[in-house]
Amino acid sequence: MLRMLTLALAATLPLLAQGDGKIRVIAFGAHPDDCDIRAAGLAAKYAAAGHLVKFVSVTNGDAGHHEMGGGMLADRRRKEAQESGRRLGIQYDVLDNHDGELTPNLNVRMQIIRKIREWNADIVLSPRPNDYHPDHRYTGVLVQDAAYMVTVPNLASDTPSIRKNPVFLYFYDGFQQPQPFRPDLVISIDDVIDKKFAALDAHVSQFYEWLAWHAGVLDQVPKDPKGRLEWLKKVRAQRVRPEWKDALRKRYGAKADAVQNAEAFEITEYGRQPSEEEIRKLLPFFP
Repeated sequence: MLRMLTLALAATLPLLAQGDGKIRVIAFGAHPDDCDIRAAGLAAKYAAAGHLVKFVSVTNGDAGHHEMGGGMLADRRRKEAQESGRRLGIQYDVLDNHDGELTPNLNVRMQIIRKIREWNADIVLSPRPNDYHPDHRYTGVLVQDAAYMVTVPNLASDTPSIRKNPVFLYFYDGFQQPQPFRPDLVISIDDVIDKKFAALDAHVSQFYEWLAWHAGVLDQVPKDPKGRLEWLKKVRAQRVRPEWKDALRKRYGAKADAVQNAEAFEITEYGRQPSEEEIRKLLPFFP
């Protein structure tokens, strides 16, 4: 009954947090390149349309490398994140929690609640709480735990609560347990695919060093910047997955078959439950 009442009241509140018509999106990733991998295309589309996007890395990434670590690596990754944000036209925050040590504790939950409130978000993005990496899983849990609490004034009362609950979306993934990802929203990013790869390219320490080393392909990474970028486009292709086709056709109709690159999102059970009309207002990219 309380859940039904909450949803009914939410439906009476304004769709957008601000009266300026700008959609405010905040995305949480565990590490300083995670949001870019899953949602840099969407962020680029919002930014190009004049809307406001913030990426937040919940850890500082100080363990993600095979040759360096600690404060030196954290500083490097923070600068890479800032460069990615500059290329996308968005804001990029990196929280000072240690990489590989994230737990779903009250302190970090409060950090996330405050970030959502400060941004006055209409949409909140995060990973699902099932993943190979504990930092990814716990970022999903932390955002999930914050979803209702952002509206509770007596919690984290130094940051004013928001009057309407945002729409919470999961990034796409390929994990099947305990249930597979459901592609509720599939967005074409063909028009911004170069911006997405420019954002990924900013994370030099990750895509051209650490992740390549971890995958055993470091010797395949070209030395020159142009060659590296072309290599990155091959190994990080953003092609439409077969299981996304139905969701793509639902909103793109006959144009769906022409879409080559896309990002997909699942509407969570937490936060605002949008109608189709609200979906099209919050994601004004469908034909």
